[in-house]
Amino acid sequence: MSTTPDAVAYWDDVYATRPAATDPRPNVRLTETVTGLRPGDALDLGCGNGGDALWLARQGWRVTAVDISAVAVERLAALARSGGLGPRVATAAHDLHASFPPGEFDLINAHYLHTPYDLDRAAALRGAAHALRVGGRLLVVDHGSTAPWSWNQDPDLHFPSPQDVAAALGLDPAGWSVERAEAAGRVATGPDGTTAEVTDHILLIRRTS
Repeated sequence: MSTTPDAVAYWDDVYATRPAATDPRPNVRLTETVTGLRPGDALDLGCGNGGDALWLARQGWRVTAVDISAVAVERLAALARSGGLGPRVATAAHDLHASFPPGEFDLINAHYLHTPYDLDRAAALRGAAHALRVGGRLLVVDHGSTAPWSWNQDPDLHFPSPQDVAAALGLDPAGWSVERAEAAGRVATGPDGTTAEVTDHILLIRRTS
């Protein structure tokens, strides 16, 4: 299946119309989960501005960062080079609707992997779980509420629970275990600098065999 042109154009426009981030911050759910883990190979799905990928690289991880937007990954690659992290951060424009990045990983990070275009999230996340090495972890963080700056302001939008997401993956409990599945609130900052209370749905899966 080929890359979806409309989806690529949409997300390229999203990033091209924003000022390029000069010091993107990592997501708090990533830092609280990964701090203390032994660094290895990490995959950042939907890397966006690159805050997670850069933070992981600074902690000693070897990071593959992918996003559907070439604008996003080119900006991240430039930031990695300018910060001396080029050897630790590999970037690629990649459409998860078409295929999954190759390789095996100790950590796969999927923060807010939502899109208005077709994407079989369950298939993508199932592929991520299978791309883990034994002992590796898949962190999935989804929106559990609508922020004022969200692209989807549908008041009837349903937010699947972490347990729903885990069930949709259909993973064999003999090979994968759920280490965390909960909703948690925090104060978030939007692209324009405004703040709001939001809810995250957090799912952490570990490959056990």
